[in-house]
Amino acid sequence: MKIKFFGGAGTVTGSKTLVESNGMRILIDCGQFQGIKPLRELNWEPLPTLPSTIDCVLLTHGHLDHCGWLPRLVNQGFKGKIYCTSPTASIAKLILLDSAKIQEEEANFAKKGQYSKHEIAEPLYTVQQAEAVTPHFKVISVNETIALDAEITAVFTNAGHILGACSIALHLENKTLVFSGDIGRDNDELMYAPIKPKKADYVFLESTYGNRIHPNSDTKLELESYINNTVQKGGTIIIPSFAVERAQTVMYLLWQLKEEGRIPNIPYIIDTPMGISVLNIFESNRKWHKIPEHEYVAMCKMFAMNSEYQETINTIFDTQSKVIIAASGMVTGGRVLSYLEHYIGLPETTVIIIGYQAEGTRGRKLLEGAKEIKIRGKYYPVQANILEIQGLSAHGDQNDLSNWLSELENKPKKVFLVHGENQPADELRIKIQEKYGYDCTVPLMGQEIEL
Repeated sequence: MKIKFFGGAGTVTGSKTLVESNGMRILIDCGQFQGIKPLRELNWEPLPTLPSTIDCVLLTHGHLDHCGWLPRLVNQGFKGKIYCTSPTASIAKLILLDSAKIQEEEANFAKKGQYSKHEIAEPLYTVQQAEAVTPHFKVISVNETIALDAEITAVFTNAGHILGACSIALHLENKTLVFSGDIGRDNDELMYAPIKPKKADYVFLESTYGNRIHPNSDTKLELESYINNTVQKGGTIIIPSFAVERAQTVMYLLWQLKEEGRIPNIPYIIDTPMGISVLNIFESNRKWHKIPEHEYVAMCKMFAMNSEYQETINTIFDTQSKVIIAASGMVTGGRVLSYLEHYIGLPETTVIIIGYQAEGTRGRKLLEGAKEIKIRGKYYPVQANILEIQGLSAHGDQNDLSNWLSELENKPKKVFLVHGENQPADELRIKIQEKYGYDCTVPLMGQEIEL
């Protein structure tokens, strides 16, 4: 059996792990690289294995860094099934279409503004190519044994993180390989705690926050303070957010604060068409999250929901204080860029960063104190107040990740730490080795391992 790390090794994006066994090729996740330019450029490179030779994809969840390369995989010849849960299929369809639209828009902006270095600016994939992925989805149920062939089975179990997110146990050659996917938190506001594996010969564990302990702070109090302070200055609050799960979490917390009379009666706006569509997926997948129905309905009524871009323009030029939740979460694209073009240079503005910011993203640069940021070929001075709320991450921290291994009934032969930058992955490696005595390693991008 061979394992090949095509992505998500030494980085938190581009997750792709190929398993080869008895002539069968199984790809675990098929993510898009984000962040620094050398990583983004990998999206344009051909996969080291011909897509037409891959038999199936097992998709842990619908975030772009796990599903965002599927259109290119299909366009380059993949003919197999993409196994995933029902919420994951729904979310992946939305995310891929949104990603394709944004890339087509960015290509058009680049052509008009002539800031592309390429003679003809092209999107990574088109809306049509994103739509071509849909027929390949094969929806499965959690805890169901799925036969991939006569001798290989897979079982998906809830991983928390976002709606439909799962870890996957792959049974083949008398071995059990467990792929964590992204692990949620044991005490998340919306999602249920991840299910811990009981048996594994080899573990592939994410390490996004492998060197961090989430603060035991009062997230609602932080939100309350940041909003009230900004409104007193007559400013606007912009919250770049991942459209799936984080946007809904922030909505829920803001609704609670407003119900408790702790934040003012100003406009509260969600400006991400995909995030609005995800609300419908929340509505139809109640077993995956904790929000009671009556609270969910009341929460949605509190927010103005901008679907059309003209509504975005109207909101931008509305001079009153307001709270805007807009995608994307790492400030890499989407409507949040339109808001920042107008507001990032105003000292009364507050930008609240609430999720993981990959290396090289605008979000990471803002957190690191950048004096200016580049948007669509133009530089904007950063005068706004840039704040972070760490307690809103959808990823488990070092304790959550190491505790996820705590119910294993056997000692795995090896634990591979993936989907993390090098330092967090290495610190988690040391933690796991000290705590459990497991053989633990951090694979390299492009590495091939025989089991």
